[in-house]
Amino acid sequence: MAKYLVTGAAGFIGRSIAAALIARGDSVRGIDNFLSGKRQNLIGLEEMEFREGDLRKYATCASVCRGVDTIFHEAALVSVPQSVADPITANAICVDATLNLLEAARETGVRRVVFAGSSAAYGDSETLPKHEAMLPNPISPYASAKLAGENYMRVYARIYGLETVVLRYFNVFGPYQDPTSHYSGVMAIFCRKMLAGEQITIFGDGEQSRDFTYIEDVVLANLLAASAPADKIAGQVMNLATGGRVTLNEIFETLSSLTGYKGTPEYAPPRSGDIRHSLADICLARELIGYQPTIDLQEGLRRTVAWYRAAGI
Repeated sequence: MAKYLVTGAAGFIGRSIAAALIARGDSVRGIDNFLSGKRQNLIGLEEMEFREGDLRKYATCASVCRGVDTIFHEAALVSVPQSVADPITANAICVDATLNLLEAARETGVRRVVFAGSSAAYGDSETLPKHEAMLPNPISPYASAKLAGENYMRVYARIYGLETVVLRYFNVFGPYQDPTSHYSGVMAIFCRKMLAGEQITIFGDGEQSRDFTYIEDVVLANLLAASAPADKIAGQVMNLATGGRVTLNEIFETLSSLTGYKGTPEYAPPRSGDIRHSLADICLARELIGYQPTIDLQEGLRRTVAWYRAAGI
């Protein structure tokens, strides 16, 4: 039986991938250092072999890679504002740790690495939708670090024959996303504050738009990327989103209806490093791995609000 390694297994996306693997009966190993991952996210994943450790240490990477067939590399510092505040740590977590993992994967005979890339690589280009042939133009330390990780993936595929594939995530949302930090994703923050009746802040005028993707579709794409033929996907980079966009003001109105929130948003200056508009062309993912989104925005928001309400976060 193939064994899977999920890095960042106590985080939002990592936890979701690990749960899906366990649900279909796969052998799973997870690792997290709990800088952003939550121990409570491991509840329900008792069948996973879990190790607490930091991928910035090569010995840790070598240890967790042994006996593994496929890696889902989700561990990262995922906040643009946090990377602006501390670019050195962002680089260490997103670049140094990724290179350590790739080298350990090569040395231990791992077959494939599926990497969590980011649409932030495109920067603030006015061209929409974003497609993979566009020249990257990162405008934050986070974006630069994730792009460096992508480039290492390509290098290891070309030079060392490691089967790597990059999924450029756009804005992912859903259950288990941490809503408690000001660095958290906007959907998670909005859900928590609306359910608690707290003031909502929108940075900018709210007309910035995003291609929001429900977590279930992100998990689906990862599983497809792990099983696709090597001759189709090795060394490839592809967008992972829905191919539609919505403004933050529209998200505010929809979530207000779903949560019963009666307040109005407070607008604040735009945050440094944030892009204005984001929309993905997902044709390549359709072609290479057969990806097709299954959960539309309204249903994803309904499920997300229901989860946060039940969780009482």
